[in-house]
Amino acid sequence: MSAQKYDTIVVGAGLVGLSVAYHLKQNNPDSKVLLIEKEDAVAKHQSGHNSGVIHSGIYYKPGSLKARNCIAGYHSIIEFAEEHGIPYDICGKIIVATSAAELPKLNDIYERGIQNGLTDLKRLHSLEEIREYEPHVAGVEAIHVPQTGIIDYPAMAAALLRLFQQYGGEAAFGEQVVKIRSEKDNVYVETTKNTYTAASLVSCGGLFSDRVANLTEKENDLRIIPFRGEYYKLREEKEYLVRNLIYPVPDPSFPFLGVHFTRMIQGGIEAGPNAVLAFKREGYTFSDFNFKDTQDTFSWPGFWKIAAKYGKTGLGEMYRSLSKAAFTKALQKLMPEVQENDLVPGGAGVRAQACDRNGNLIDDFDILNRHNIIHVRNAPSPAATSSLAIGQYICDQLVGNKATV
Repeated sequence: MSAQKYDTIVVGAGLVGLSVAYHLKQNNPDSKVLLIEKEDAVAKHQSGHNSGVIHSGIYYKPGSLKARNCIAGYHSIIEFAEEHGIPYDICGKIIVATSAAELPKLNDIYERGIQNGLTDLKRLHSLEEIREYEPHVAGVEAIHVPQTGIIDYPAMAAALLRLFQQYGGEAAFGEQVVKIRSEKDNVYVETTKNTYTAASLVSCGGLFSDRVANLTEKENDLRIIPFRGEYYKLREEKEYLVRNLIYPVPDPSFPFLGVHFTRMIQGGIEAGPNAVLAFKREGYTFSDFNFKDTQDTFSWPGFWKIAAKYGKTGLGEMYRSLSKAAFTKALQKLMPEVQENDLVPGGAGVRAQACDRNGNLIDDFDILNRHNIIHVRNAPSPAATSSLAIGQYICDQLVGNKATV
């Protein structure tokens, strides 16, 4: 059977893959672009299971891909939302130090924000100043970050698909990529249903980014370790406790932002998430299990180095997953008024965290460029915020590849 031919094939219909496909068609309307997705719709996993936050870029190492693309993506996403009627609100957030021991780290975050070009950051030096923004919070000092917002990411994903198809892009849903072969200037892609060929390919596989990369990279040195984040919601009658977004100072011994309070664009207040090792890459409950996913985690030498480094913290996260009382206690550091019976079960998401053989959790975006094949191997938070900028960045990489041929 002869393969259907395209200029570029994009694998994965999360926000990053959709952005790449959208920008390819927007930049060159005559190009023939195919988007392949194993699910039956867009944004079925990370892009549709996150907290809906537009991040400001305050946390990220200056000059990193995360920092540059988060800030560029922040402006792009607001313009896109305005133009296409995506619900959003730049409501601001506070980052709260609950003890004097957290003040040096809070100061570091403030300095990073300044270096990353954020303006109008405000230091809140007392509980009284903090409570002008969030009247029910406990803390000694805080930073108010006016640039942070909330948005409907699933609606944004749907808009990107709609625009891509209006520009003449093609989408194949319900097709899992099982083989990729590169010969000279052609890439051959075999799915569970069809075979395609293209001059170039971009993979944005999210939770399966390592497995897609493995199809062309015999010595791929990164593996995805899935971490599930579980949320509670505040009961409706307790939503008054939170005005906007309230974050703790991140624990420097664990590479996640910690449990926090988030006002959602569709209404309601989320509390969480924790960060629990998941035994299924698309496993949204504690009991979800997949043998291959678990085997891939436990057989990776880097995982055991992570376990040795973060094991105690990880066990605490798992305990909070099983104990609502423990979860409540973690939230009470920020908001003592919250009681266990104020919380009802919320949603969950699974984060695709890339890890190398030495046990390093990859903190930045990792984009592997092999001439006519680009693999997005790691796209951690703030990937959703950065998605429009990252999509354009990858398109520029493809153009650069062609220019060097």
